[in-house]
Amino acid sequence: MSSPTRYAPRTSPPSTPTRRPTRPCGHAVHKARGRPAMNVSAHVDTFARDHLPPPDQWPELRFGLPELRYPDRLNCAAELLTGPPDDRPVFRTPTGATWTYGTLRARVDRLAHLLTGDLGVVPGNRVLLRGPTTPWLAACWLAVLKAGAVAVTVLAQQRPHELATMCEIARIEHALCDIRAVDDLAKAEIPGLRITTYGGDAPDDLLNREAPGTPYPAVETAADDVALIAFTSGTTGRPKGCMHFHRDVLAIADTFSKHVLKPHGDDVFAGSPPLGFTFGLGGLVIFPMRVGASSLLLEQAGPRQLLPAVAEHRVSVLFTAPTAYRAMLDELDAYDVSSLRRCVSAGENLPAATWRAWRERTGLRIVNGIGATELLHIFISAADEDIRPGTTGVPVPGWHARVVDETGHEQPDGEPGLLAVRGPVGCRYLADPRQREYVRDGWNITGDTYIRQSDGYFRYVARADDMIISAGYNIAGPEVEDALLRHPDVVEAAVVGRADEARGQVVVAFAVLKEGAERDAEALRTFVKGELAPYKCPREIVFLDALPRTATGKLQRFRLRTDGDQQ
Repeated sequence: MSSPTRYAPRTSPPSTPTRRPTRPCGHAVHKARGRPAMNVSAHVDTFARDHLPPPDQWPELRFGLPELRYPDRLNCAAELLTGPPDDRPVFRTPTGATWTYGTLRARVDRLAHLLTGDLGVVPGNRVLLRGPTTPWLAACWLAVLKAGAVAVTVLAQQRPHELATMCEIARIEHALCDIRAVDDLAKAEIPGLRITTYGGDAPDDLLNREAPGTPYPAVETAADDVALIAFTSGTTGRPKGCMHFHRDVLAIADTFSKHVLKPHGDDVFAGSPPLGFTFGLGGLVIFPMRVGASSLLLEQAGPRQLLPAVAEHRVSVLFTAPTAYRAMLDELDAYDVSSLRRCVSAGENLPAATWRAWRERTGLRIVNGIGATELLHIFISAADEDIRPGTTGVPVPGWHARVVDETGHEQPDGEPGLLAVRGPVGCRYLADPRQREYVRDGWNITGDTYIRQSDGYFRYVARADDMIISAGYNIAGPEVEDALLRHPDVVEAAVVGRADEARGQVVVAFAVLKEGAERDAEALRTFVKGELAPYKCPREIVFLDALPRTATGKLQRFRLRTDGDQQ
């Protein structure tokens, strides 16, 4: 590999006309709670800012590193697109097609012209993005942000009911959708939603429309204008919209990526998480573009696709979940993975046995990490000689973490408690009362039980809530229960996670049917697959005459978990 090439982050905002007056620096920290003063927004549609949590529910924010002191006016898409020469590759595909930074800039500008011209998108509008992981999906994301709108990237697997709920929560009126993923979005019948497809043959397809070939001047958004809304499953089943600012997008690159991952311009990134997950958005778009590197974007990125892709395209930085690393161990001998220099794991706990097996077979130390959609990306990790197998790591530079009890008091080293985190990015739910649960006393409470060891390393114990984590996917039991209950024969339903060696956990459902109804588990699974993304569907359905309850009628989930473990 040739010598590293780095592109320094820009230190000034894009030189475009100011659309709104500015205030003094928005990063002066309030002494009491560490909350920054808000800059004057560039958003014409103020819905997102109007629905930020009240100031007293914000987490404390910290901007201690020099690289986190961003200018008041900041458009993160313009920043990511600036720097590398036009002929440098940015996106690669399995077919061998390569987009250069020059190609990407021209196509993003063209899309931004169409968004604000033909489609009538104004700064602050939420734009839903849906499709498999392709350069065009990434270009649409960048164009939405450059035009000052708010990107809401969802999974291509999500079903009409899920899509309708997210559009309702975020008041979405515009959608850019890969033609191959449009059917379920159309079936959702979302009132007022204007769907524009890309990748098709129709004259009105986004890529077939006439557009100016001139550069698009980036909207001069405030550093604290909302750039994206990422939805995450809630333990109650109703998704939560996590709002992140333009400065947040750069902050995850300038903390975890810069200080732990340490990529350079010759790296080729690849991975399994889709761009609808912030794990994938960071690892496949934000991190490589921040240093002028490139990314191999795979539409199919399971364990069977990753190893041949690494070998053929000489991937050097790989992002995936522990489940995939375990699955790839048996196939390693068939592929040349000598190009790899960084392997990143997140989404679920990385067992020490998996880490050691990968190290023995490849000579590579997997970079473990914990992140959250609420905090955008990884905040505890370690790399190289600092890795301690069986632990997650230490707080990433720019972040702080501790373990607390239910009252918020810090636990002694060695005692389990709730993981509490703060740094340059914090939880800001979109008009959701669960903000008070996640943010307490200025700290983000992630819902994970951890132990801080005497050496300062953090070790994962378990989830502290009812979230099921399967192969890196967060699955809310109540959401699956609601889908089961929409079947006309289901009277009661309960869903729990069962330990599984390959996937960490799997979803097990318990159902009570109407009298006389046929107990057909496969038919019920098929029904649920029509309601929810496939990864949320139960691996097993157990039929019961009644669910276990207390004398007062409360469901006894612990009994179902015990019964499920014995199945």
